[in-house]
Amino acid sequence: MKVQGRRRFIQSSLTLAALPLAAGGMRSVHAAQSSRMRIGFIGVGGRGGANLREIAKDADVEVVALCDVDARNLAAAQKLFPEARTYVDFRDLYQFDDFDAVVVSTCEHTHAYATLPALKMGKHVYCEKPLTHNIAEARLITEAAAKAGVATQMGTQIHAGENYRRVVELIQSGVIGPVSEAHVWVSRAWGLQSEEDARTHKDIVFVDRRPEEAMQPPEHLNWDLWLGPAPYRPYHEVYFPGPKWYRWWDFGSGTMSDLGSHWNDLPFWALKLDAPQSVEAFGLPPHPELAPASMTAVYEYGARGDLPACKVSWYQGTHKPERWKAAEIPQWPNGVLFVGQEGMLLSDYGKHVLLPEEQFADFVPPEPSLPRPASHHQEWLQACREGTASGSPFSYAGPLTEANHLGNVAYRSGAKILWDAAAMRVLNNDRANALCSRQPREGWTLE
Repeated sequence: MKVQGRRRFIQSSLTLAALPLAAGGMRSVHAAQSSRMRIGFIGVGGRGGANLREIAKDADVEVVALCDVDARNLAAAQKLFPEARTYVDFRDLYQFDDFDAVVVSTCEHTHAYATLPALKMGKHVYCEKPLTHNIAEARLITEAAAKAGVATQMGTQIHAGENYRRVVELIQSGVIGPVSEAHVWVSRAWGLQSEEDARTHKDIVFVDRRPEEAMQPPEHLNWDLWLGPAPYRPYHEVYFPGPKWYRWWDFGSGTMSDLGSHWNDLPFWALKLDAPQSVEAFGLPPHPELAPASMTAVYEYGARGDLPACKVSWYQGTHKPERWKAAEIPQWPNGVLFVGQEGMLLSDYGKHVLLPEEQFADFVPPEPSLPRPASHHQEWLQACREGTASGSPFSYAGPLTEANHLGNVAYRSGAKILWDAAAMRVLNNDRANALCSRQPREGWTLE
């Protein structure tokens, strides 16, 4: 396995360091002259492995670097791409400059740290959702992407699907009139739950507090690098492998940052939302270590151009909208309900329906107006090559990520929060402000 240490890299890269840089950015002479798009992949197991296989199917893509803290993932990826350099620490990957883009598929708490160096080098970036671990990181990455002027995409693959695009077209065409409220619910409950509930999830070890005892990390895992900028925690099976880590504030943000990236995406897009004016959350008392399995968050948005002010309510786990509980709408396990002056639209990932159905029996939908990419990945690759728009660039994904995190900030602070997006500050709750960022572990920085 060609894993390069930081010292060994310095010795082997002196020749590259002496090469002149291409005009207009940090791309090396090799990358600038190559007709193929040269991409490094950070995180190559699970979702990262799927991203690797999908993007590498493109005949004009060359996989030049692979990185993972799990030796098993790295070995499996190297079998597929034996010519690619391999790394355990993504910071070593950035010592080279012979690539055009990176795909970041690490865990949530390291997204910003793996993404920012690429943006500073002028590289295109595809980063899995959620874009970052907290609000301050989201704002930093959004601003860095704008400055870099490169093609970016957050990995919300459903964003490129036909159903989502059709729903956006219907809502924006005014078929149900001005929308005053939207409701988003998901049945997934990755968070603090009862022992009985936990028994139904074989991949989750029940726990209601951070364990004090340590366990021996698996030999294939570099635990210190997996932790990255997060607070040091001795290895324990309650954290690893995924999706266990989603439950812990140290590493993830529960169901909200996971599925909120997908499901809140639809109203955020269709209603042209920006930053909420206020957020209030409801559920069991917040836990200092663990995200909630079930909760509700209510966002209030101001008017946007000719669009009226609206509320967007998020429900996860056992929480559901009142219309759902009263069986006034189809009781889909997951869904997005738009409520307009002239009707309603209910959608999930793959289907939608206008309500009441008899009212829209003769409805003729408008012609498609949004582009239909071959896939979310291909849309990003095209943006890299041709300068076209991607579907979920960081200019869009950043504010969406901030909004999702604000739901958790409101929940954890225990009170309704008033948000000043320009100042990136909660106006009425100092405890909430402390939850918008965090100090990284020694040895890690976003400077």
